[in-house]
Amino acid sequence: MSRWPATKAHRVLDALGRIGWTVKRRSGSHRTLQRTGWPDFVFAFHEKEEIGPRMLARIARRTGLTPEDL
Repeated sequence: MSRWPATKAHRVLDALGRIGWTVKRRSGSHRTLQRTGWPDFVFAFHEKEEIGPRMLARIARRTGLTPEDL
């Protein structure tokens, strides 16, 4: 079983904010996030959209997010 639960995009975006990511720019549902020491990350989900475990794992590799951050 995956360590990652399926969750809504707004919860993931809030968790990213808590670990230091900020919105650099926004175009529609696409947000470019920035954090010192990391390359920019494009978060391209609508806020009420559900993100599954596999996609959460991919986001985590690029952002440093952990299941405990959610």
